[in-house]
Amino acid sequence: MKISAAELDVMSVLWDKPGLAATDVHDALGDEKDWTSRTVKTLLARLVEKGALRTEEDGRRYLYYPLIEEGSYKASAARQFVDRVFSGRAAPLVAHLADTNGLTADDIAELEKLLGELKK
Repeated sequence: MKISAAELDVMSVLWDKPGLAATDVHDALGDEKDWTSRTVKTLLARLVEKGALRTEEDGRRYLYYPLIEEGSYKASAARQFVDRVFSGRAAPLVAHLADTNGLTADDIAELEKLLGELKK
């Protein structure tokens, strides 16, 4: 399932707090995005159409709930990115991040820990 960057912003809000109305999602995005409530409603409708969200009636409004798990989506999106851009290999991705100063000392420590666990 393809989710645009804007749709992903909406999904992030609902992954953090499922069961929000469109106005609540708009309010949660207010500081980050300068979107109208109509824009947010359009994004929510697209996500429902794609099967990423479901709705539940609550009086005169709808509450939105994720149908896809955040971890599963991110794993799939990361795999697709690595497949498409780095021919399915993680090492060139990490090398690229290292070459462009995209890794902090904390990132390097975390990667070293992960590699150590993989070697066991």
